[in-house]
Amino acid sequence: MAECENTNDVSAAEPSKLCDLLDRGWKIFEEVDIANEPLGSTSIQVKVKRGISMLEEASRMVAQLDLFSRNEELEEIATADLKYLLLPALVGALTMKQTSRDKRLEIVQTARAYFMDFLKRCKEYNTSQFELPNSTNESTSPDEESENGNLTAKSVPCPSDLVSMAAQRQAKIERYRQKKELEARLSDVRRAVDSGQADDEVSRDFYLLNVRRWITVCLDEIESIDQEVEILKKMDGLKQGSTKQPPQPVRPPMKPFILTKDAVQAQVFGAGYPSLPTMTVDDWYEQRRNQGVLPDQVIPRKVTVEDTDAKEREEEDKEREAENDDEESLLKARNWDDWKDTNRRGYGNRHNMG
Repeated sequence: MAECENTNDVSAAEPSKLCDLLDRGWKIFEEVDIANEPLGSTSIQVKVKRGISMLEEASRMVAQLDLFSRNEELEEIATADLKYLLLPALVGALTMKQTSRDKRLEIVQTARAYFMDFLKRCKEYNTSQFELPNSTNESTSPDEESENGNLTAKSVPCPSDLVSMAAQRQAKIERYRQKKELEARLSDVRRAVDSGQADDEVSRDFYLLNVRRWITVCLDEIESIDQEVEILKKMDGLKQGSTKQPPQPVRPPMKPFILTKDAVQAQVFGAGYPSLPTMTVDDWYEQRRNQGVLPDQVIPRKVTVEDTDAKEREEEDKEREAENDDEESLLKARNWDDWKDTNRRGYGNRHNMG
């Protein structure tokens, strides 16, 4: 950014103050633009507001001094006054740095007005070849579109829309290429201007390159703002619609039903579909568990324990009888052993053998 220069178009009492306001506001924008702090931090927002205040004051002074006129050409503007063409663009760029969510729609619309003011003035002086965007970004509401019959036409893009979209994409690519070329040339000229060794021709080239670079920036910003404004308006419409509509009552779930000729037919033939379940699987499992009929229940285990206890008691009785030397038991056991010695296993079993 160049230092303040004397100009014959500004009165002797004003040039230092006007130039100082522009340089300080421009410097604040560059500091905010490359800052590593979050944009919503208090320190950054304080800088943004201070920069906007300085640049707006400088814009009012330029308007009072009538530095620019529609009746003059670009070559007639003094070199020292060229940088004041950037005032609306810098104010709009700093306005876009504000982060108030409640006033976002107002912020972007204000910034768009500043960008349009800058582009119109550049168009009047023919500083660069570009197509001026629409002066307003207002769009019809969905209700108006449906009444005018435009809703169906917009929902399905026609070939002309596709052609215009392709043209917009190509124009955006071209602007990006021009912006990179201008930034490369600016980096070379800036060193000479900042060193103070630049003559009038180099200084004029420096300011014109800045103006042309900001034309590409403003065109991109306006395109983004138009899309954001459309989204913000739709969000406001949704919020207003949600506040107006009363809350819907909660409806109980409907039971399945079938239409029959009369109640008698329904009683005879039934409902016309398989019976609906009366309990869930978990309820059935809980019921069977309470009845104790599941495989892993305690009841079968009790039966097994009782059978084991009976066998053990029987063996204990046999041992006890053997210890007591019961004659009758001993005789019965000896006879059984003798019979097993003379008769093989299964002898005499003719049951069911014909």
